[in-house]
Order: sequence, then C-alpha cells, then structure tokens
Amino acid sequence: MSWELLLAAVLLAALAGFWHSSLAARESANRAAIDTCASAQVQMLDGTVAIHRLSLVRDSRAPLALRRTYVFDYTEDGFSRRRGFVVLTGDSVDSVGLGPRPV
Repeated sequence: MSWELLLAAVLLAALAGFWHSSLAARESANRAAIDTCASAQVQMLDGTVAIHRLSLVRDSRAPLALRRTYVFDYTEDGFSRRRGFVVLTGDSVDSVGLGPRPV
C-alpha cells in the first residue's frame, strides 16, 4: 500500500467520523430546541435547527472539542418570527435560548 493511498484512507475515515458526529450533534440540538419550545409554550417553525457556527475550543473534558452553534426559528403568536439558539460542545448541550421578548 502506498503512502498516498493510506493518507487518502485516513482522510476518508476522518471525514466519515466528522459527518457522523455532526448528525448526532444536530439531532441533540433539535431535541433541545423542541423541548425548549414546548416548555416555553411557543411553536418551533420549520421543524429543525440549522448550523450557525463551528469552532474548536478548549474544554475541561477534552483538550480540544468542537463547539457547534445551531439556530432555529419560533413564534409566540403565529405571526412574528423569532430566533433561538442551541450551543453544543462535543456531544453535550451547553445552553439553549430564546430571543428576547419584545417590549
């Protein structure tokens, strides 16, 4: 086996691992957003979250971890569209929030 083929196999495996972890993180973020909307008695729009930011951070659980920020839209009254967020570090949910209420 040549070095180029071995490097290509390692890169393909790393890409597959990243894709798999991204799907699992998105599912966790989606569950957190749905639960937050249900507890706040608001309606989540579009039924899913969207990736907003991806970064490498230092974490107490691991020397380097991926921090993913997802956003989602929701409505309180059926007319106005508001934005919420979910932040995950690694595979754990750090925070979930809804936008500020209008005054």
